[in-house]
Amino acid sequence: MIPFLQAHADPIIWIVKIAILLFVVLTVNAYLTWFERKVVAHMQSRWGPHRVGPHGLLQPLADGAKFLLKEDPTPAGVDKPTYYLAPLLALALALTSIGIIPFGPRPLHVFGHDIYLGIANLNIGILALFAITALGVYGVALAGWSSNSKYPLLGGLRSSAQMVSYELALTMSVVGVLLMAGSFSLPAIIGAQAPEPNHTDYGFLGWNIFPQILGFVCFFIAAVAETNRVPFDLPEAESELVAGFHTEYASFKFAMFFIAEYTSMITVSCLCTIMFFGGWLSPFPASWTFTYYLPSVILIPFGLWVIWDGIRYETIFGRLVLPGIGAVLTIIGIALAVPQLHFVNDFIQGPFWFLSKVFVFLFVYVWMRGTLPRFRYDQLMSFGWKLLLPLSIANVIITAFVILLRGAR
Repeated sequence: MIPFLQAHADPIIWIVKIAILLFVVLTVNAYLTWFERKVVAHMQSRWGPHRVGPHGLLQPLADGAKFLLKEDPTPAGVDKPTYYLAPLLALALALTSIGIIPFGPRPLHVFGHDIYLGIANLNIGILALFAITALGVYGVALAGWSSNSKYPLLGGLRSSAQMVSYELALTMSVVGVLLMAGSFSLPAIIGAQAPEPNHTDYGFLGWNIFPQILGFVCFFIAAVAETNRVPFDLPEAESELVAGFHTEYASFKFAMFFIAEYTSMITVSCLCTIMFFGGWLSPFPASWTFTYYLPSVILIPFGLWVIWDGIRYETIFGRLVLPGIGAVLTIIGIALAVPQLHFVNDFIQGPFWFLSKVFVFLFVYVWMRGTLPRFRYDQLMSFGWKLLLPLSIANVIITAFVILLRGAR
């Protein structure tokens, strides 16, 4: 067995990494729905999920069981191969795109092999990512066309028009970052925002968000439209299209569209972090050594609060589960602060900052859903073609001009 594993180590590592990524992403998707419902509920002075498990933490499990066990009717007259292909295509493309994201700079050393925190490290990572996400329009268009119903057909058509329109602004808005980095590689783009050797470390002031603020605004707005989220959720438009392109889908096929949407949110948040907010770089200068212990500073108080909340929780199940979860979080926080385990703290610094920034963008997504009204379709298209696209092109011209001026000096 050992010689076999050594001879086939690379394929085995890839398979294990893919399996772990799928498990983590699907679990995060499930709890992202819980997080969204709880945050929006508190914004509107409601409780949100709180019956199924302590604080409703088992609600995603109940929702998943419901999707799996619900009746799955197929409407008469649908084009069956295309009807079944559409949700699978949407989900597969969304999950594939997140496989290109690098989550940390340092590899794990296991049995003589370097295991990087990402599935594929491509020299043309951003181009491959945009190529994959651009194909997502086919899932929406095919779902609407194959359903043999006018409501999904109209929803699929205008969803396709929206996604194609905002894809142009989305692509043009990152050209300025690519010009500054001089590379299509995602790790290289992050490295271009790091302080150079023998230069003063200014922390977050070296990130692309400041010279590329116009590009970031264009990118984030276009990305929200690309993922069909409020205020650009015209593909669903319940008041007009009875849920749009996926009207005729039920059970787990509907859940696949749902998972694809939330996975796209995660991918966009990762891209915003990489392109404009320094990726896994700390926002503080390296000389500020106290920031090295921030994971412990966050985990220990949070774990103690979870223990306290669990002790006084109203159900027996909550009083059993929450203190255990809090104790685990507290122990992890204490362990990270132990000098003998400094190598663990060194390793998690990159993923900690990366995932913290991604979480902030996911919160903004949820915040917008609980705050902003939906655009009309004519406003949506006019905004994309008449404002967003010209601004993203102007950002490319200005960036190129500044780079040429610096080169002339």
